This record gives sequence, structure tokens and C-alpha cells, in this order.
Amino acid sequence: MTSTPRPVRKAVFPVAGLGTRFLPATKAIPKEMLPVVDKPVIQYAVEEAREAGIEQFIFVTGRGKHVISDHFDHAYELESQLEGSGKLKALAGLLESLPPNGSVSFTRQQRPLGLGHAVWCARHFVSDEPFAVILPDDLMVGTPGALSQMIKAYNEVGGGIIVAVEEKPREETRRYGVVDPGKWHGNTVEVKGIVEKPAPENAPSTLCVIGRYILPPSIFAQLERMERGAGNEIQLTDGMAKLLGHEPFHAVKTECARYDCGDKVGFLHANIALGLQRPDIAPALRKILASLPK
Repeated sequence: MTSTPRPVRKAVFPVAGLGTRFLPATKAIPKEMLPVVDKPVIQYAVEEAREAGIEQFIFVTGRGKHVISDHFDHAYELESQLEGSGKLKALAGLLESLPPNGSVSFTRQQRPLGLGHAVWCARHFVSDEPFAVILPDDLMVGTPGALSQMIKAYNEVGGGIIVAVEEKPREETRRYGVVDPGKWHGNTVEVKGIVEKPAPENAPSTLCVIGRYILPPSIFAQLERMERGAGNEIQLTDGMAKLLGHEPFHAVKTECARYDCGDKVGFLHANIALGLQRPDIAPALRKILASLPK
């Protein structure tokens, strides 16, 4: 019988990127604060983590990202104005979006050295616990959420490393970490190997890692080496690969829709798709979409 692993209580959100693909919009506004319908991308990520039972939220930021910390803090003048004007529903929504007091931490990634380096920057906040990593650019929509599904798998297989994966066309493997799959158990598969951004002809499969991870604290010893990988960056994938054989390693195909909000077309897709799920918006949005020229 599989032993019960240590609970996943902490999540790391790497949000130090410059968002150059969305310039000039991101010249003064972090890309994570761009709205999908009426909520910034980062808020969807935090809500997914809260639904999964995460208790501590660790943001790895860079210069110009103070707006993110402001978003997850009280705005007393705005709250007072909403209360005074009787807009209590809006006020309640604002307050519900805030994580509990004392649950949010921020640290700086002072140099853009890769995702592995960003995760390493959170080591003192994570300490010796297993933890999740959520990339807000990957907006995951489903019930239960992607991280909840991954934690379920994590508990079932006895802990270790869990990554979310998605089938992609072979020509796109050069953009992702790609797993070498073993035996399947439902929507969970054993990982025999993992390689970062392989050429399509060298990819071990078309199961590509997307922006959700559950990691053991032993990953930090691997990232500490500061070894450069693809793109001359410190790759999280390379650190995970070094733990193969030392930690259980599985991948999960979540039952969630994924929208790549780091891409302009993906961002527009997310806005349309989530808008069509909103009863207050969908009828008018459908009329607009139907009226557009083919």
C-alpha cells in the first residue's frame, strides 16, 4: 500500500518575466496583471492554488512587479468608497480575492537566468517541504482545478515529482519539456525520462510539460549547481531529470482546458472562451462574434 506523502501546502509563482511579447501593453503593467474578462491572469492562478488547499503563496518577482503585491493587498480607499456607495457585491468580490493575512511572500529574481533559477530563488520560503509551481501564463480551467487533480495523483502514487502534460503536435516539441512515458494508471503515467525542448526527431514522445509542477525539496540541491541547459538558462526540467531514480516521477493529463496567455492568440482565446462561460456576458458576446466578417 502506498504511504501517505507529506502534504503540499506551498506554491511558488514565477512572475519575474518582462512580457516582451505584449509590448507596449506591458511597458508599465506586468503581463500577469493583464485581464482575462475581468480578472488578471495571476488571480486565476492563485484561485486554483487556493482551491487545491495551498496555504502559502510565494511570488518570485522582478523589477516593476510591485503591482502584483498591491493587487493581493487591501485597497482601503477603494473598499471604503465601495462600502459608502452601497456596492457591497463588488466589495465582497474584492475581499474574497485576497489570500489570508500572512500567507503571501515575495522574493526577487535579480537576474533572468531561467525557470530553474526562479524556483531556486524561493528555496528559503519553501524550506524542506514539497511544493507546487504554477506558471500563470498557462491558464487552466476545469472543475476540479489542475492543481487539485495533480495533488490527488500525488497522494495516490506516494509523492515525488508530478508534472502536468498535454499532447502537442510533434513539430512543437522544441518549445517544451517532453517526457518519456512508461506505464499508465488512468490519467497518470510513470515518467522514465524527460528532456527540455528536443528537436521533433529526437523527442521521446509528444507529451509536453505545461505550467504545473509538484516538486520535492530535493530539487533545490540540483538547481544549486547553476548548470546551464537549453537557451543557456538554468532549466527546471534538467533539475527534475537528475532526480529520476531517486524520487517517484509521474505526469498527469489533467481534465482542464489550457489557454496560453503568454501568447497573443492564446490570450484572446482565453478571453473569448471564458467570456462565453459567463451568463452575464455570453449573449452579447455571441452576437458580436456572429456579426464579425468571416
